[in-house]
Amino acid sequence: MSGSGAGRPGSNRAEMRRGARLSVVQALYEMEIGGRGVVEAMAEFEAFWIGKLVEDIELPKAEIAFFRDLLGGVVREQRLVDRSVDETLAAGWPLKRVEAVVRAILRAGAYELSFRKDVPARAVISEYVAVARAFYEGEEIGMINAVLDKLARDVRSDEFDAPAA
Repeated sequence: MSGSGAGRPGSNRAEMRRGARLSVVQALYEMEIGGRGVVEAMAEFEAFWIGKLVEDIELPKAEIAFFRDLLGGVVREQRLVDRSVDETLAAGWPLKRVEAVVRAILRAGAYELSFRKDVPARAVISEYVAVARAFYEGEEIGMINAVLDKLARDVRSDEFDAPAA
């Protein structure tokens, strides 16, 4: 995520939260592929990934409390999160058929939309589209945007009834 400034001293809160979201998506992916538990994944990411230089790539710093809340929340509320994403995806494409990184992005975004009402829905959608751009260049970005937008309109309709500020 070059150009985000996430590795500079004095990174602002928005950049730190974007780093947390990216780390959550990576941790969810690693947990699914490697069969790790949430406590092990949190410890590993905090010790060896977040804000570190890994294979000559400087990984973004992250707001650790936000990272922990999102990762722990996705795992704790996974049944509800998966059900809401399944209901939002196109018929015939359950979440289990979606590619693993896309699945991680959708889970994290759905959790934040459903349980972190302190973050505006449009900001959540924008942030996870930005995370998606770190992994993809094609149609996955549009699909993630569409699914999270539809989900946001379902779970936070009040934010979409009022004109955008």
